[in-house]
Amino acid sequence: MGFFTANDIGIDLGTATVLVYVKGKGIVLKEPSVVAIEKMSNKILAVGEDAKSMIGRTPGNIVAKRPLREGVISDYDVTEKMLSHFIKKAYNKRGWGKPRVVVCIPCEATEVEKRAVKDAALNAGARKVYLIEEPIAAAIGAGLDISKPSGTMVVDIGGGTTDVAVISLGGMVVRSSVKVAGDKFDEAIIRYIRKKYKLMIGERTAEELKINIGCAFKREEDVSMEIRGRDLISGLPKNIVVSSEEIREALAEPVHEIAECVHSVLEKTPPELAADISDKGILMTGGGSLLWGLDKFIEDRTNVPVKVAEDAVSCVALGTGKALDFIEKLEEVKISNY
Repeated sequence: MGFFTANDIGIDLGTATVLVYVKGKGIVLKEPSVVAIEKMSNKILAVGEDAKSMIGRTPGNIVAKRPLREGVISDYDVTEKMLSHFIKKAYNKRGWGKPRVVVCIPCEATEVEKRAVKDAALNAGARKVYLIEEPIAAAIGAGLDISKPSGTMVVDIGGGTTDVAVISLGGMVVRSSVKVAGDKFDEAIIRYIRKKYKLMIGERTAEELKINIGCAFKREEDVSMEIRGRDLISGLPKNIVVSSEEIREALAEPVHEIAECVHSVLEKTPPELAADISDKGILMTGGGSLLWGLDKFIEDRTNVPVKVAEDAVSCVALGTGKALDFIEKLEEVKISNY
């Protein structure tokens, strides 16, 4: 099996964002996993950033879809078209031939889900598809040497899933995955605002609140933000000011679920590896790990030091790309060749 060529690519197929890594070029594409479709003809009108700007703003005949939900494909045809679009865009007339592709998947993906990802990538133009689990890709992308007999714990919080794994000798010793991540944070904020203020807000506004003033741990200084939504009683637009303490309250449940998942993985970890982890700490990756104070919250809950990776959002994509070099050592890095 030859080395990967410059045409080969790594894809972080995320629920919220797709990142594409091209060998020798690094990450060349980072766009939202959103597709805008004309209902009647099923024609794709926009993909990525252009489609995301249409969410919640489309006329009846156009629908803005997110084809991945909770880390897995929920709309196969649309995922295939979206992948095809991104592969072509990343390629940008990069010569002939189909690429070999490494795609990351949640650590507890079922065989059916793995097959769906593999088939979608093949039909989108890949010559051969390799699958790599997200925590392994995240660890490689963060620059950790996972081939040693030493325990490393990775918590990857994406848009749809949180994957927690203890890695040693290139494989996952203990792992768990919960379908609670960035999307669930947004949903919790929407529910809270609706219940407390009788105000309906959209996904974009919830995301802005999460990014700008969201927190998992009490801030020393409360910050606030003005938002606009639709008053459920009068039906008219209305502005309100929301504080970071309110958002912390809104996010309490999903944050607690993630901390519980980390805690349960630590409980199942063999003592020798647990000792390594308490020395080295827990590494957090993925966009969801950027929620203010989430690292402190998990540290508080587990009594283990927690640090957020330097380029948390890109870690999985970088690892998927770096895995292109490991293709000769298939078993060692646990990449599945289907």
